[in-house]
This record gives sequence, C-alpha cells and structure tokens, in this order.
Amino acid sequence: MKTLVGGAVAAALGLIGLGVWWADFLMVLKGTIPVLLLLGGGLAIYLGFDEMKDTWKKDESPAPSMPVDELEKYKSEISDLKKELDSLKTERKPE
Repeated sequence: MKTLVGGAVAAALGLIGLGVWWADFLMVLKGTIPVLLLLGGGLAIYLGFDEMKDTWKKDESPAPSMPVDELEKYKSEISDLKKELDSLKTERKPE
C-alpha cells in the first residue's frame, strides 16, 4: 500500500513539475535527442560492419590442407580403430 501511495505522489509531482518547467523540459529534449540519435547511429554502423565482416569470413572457405587420398587413409584408420574398440568391448564383458 505504501508503494502505491508513493507512486501516486511521485506521478502527481512529476506531472506538476512537467507543467511548471515545460520549456526547460523541451530544452533538455532538444539537447538529448540529437545525442541519442548520434550514439544509436554509431552503434548501428558498428553492428552492420561487424555483420559484414562475418559474411566475408564465411565467403572465404579455407581450402583443404591435406590431399584427399591422405584424408581417406585417416578415415579408414579411424573406422578400423572403432572396430577394434568394439571388439575389445565385447571380449571384456562383465560377468
């Protein structure tokens, strides 16, 4: 209940203050809005540039560093090791 009454009093005082100092309020808005637009525009430029850099990185796909035959050799070695691991798992079943 105290919060409700305090909020109502603050809103009433704010409304009265806005009426009394309307010209000062407009002067603050005249000074604040251009600064906010400048900062918002700068942020948008930065984020747009950052997004553009990410798309440039995606376009530059790295070339494979090893030949295809060597890659196939490693793939077959991995599958052989997986088979060996499976066979070792089946040999050593808990009793």
